[in-house]
Amino acid sequence: MQNNTVETLIAALVIAVAAGFLFFAYSSTHSGNFNTYEVQASLGSVDGIVTGADVRLHGIKIGTVTSIAMDSKSYRPVANLALHDDVHISSDSSVRIASGILNGNPYLSIQPGRNGKMLVGGSQWKAN
Repeated sequence: MQNNTVETLIAALVIAVAAGFLFFAYSSTHSGNFNTYEVQASLGSVDGIVTGADVRLHGIKIGTVTSIAMDSKSYRPVANLALHDDVHISSDSSVRIASGILNGNPYLSIQPGRNGKMLVGGSQWKAN
């Protein structure tokens, strides 16, 4: 009977530690809900970029790619981006494809512009 009690306590401890790791991972990766605004970026290329890829500014994740399509008139790729609403991007900013150092996954890296006219939800942005 004593072995069952010890085994139960150890199992409870393992479950508690696992829950702690999950909470830490969730909170440190900012996987929670953010208020976002959508912009449509016309790009020169989307080589390797997929839906769900990160959008980063100076290496900090500020959004995700929600969809990729091709403009039927210009034949340029168009990516819909969900950007955190506390990040304001100038309309003359440019985008390049970068690759993560550790995992090698490509992401969109924004190089900020300086014209002062900020993108708002629903903006169509020629990013390159």
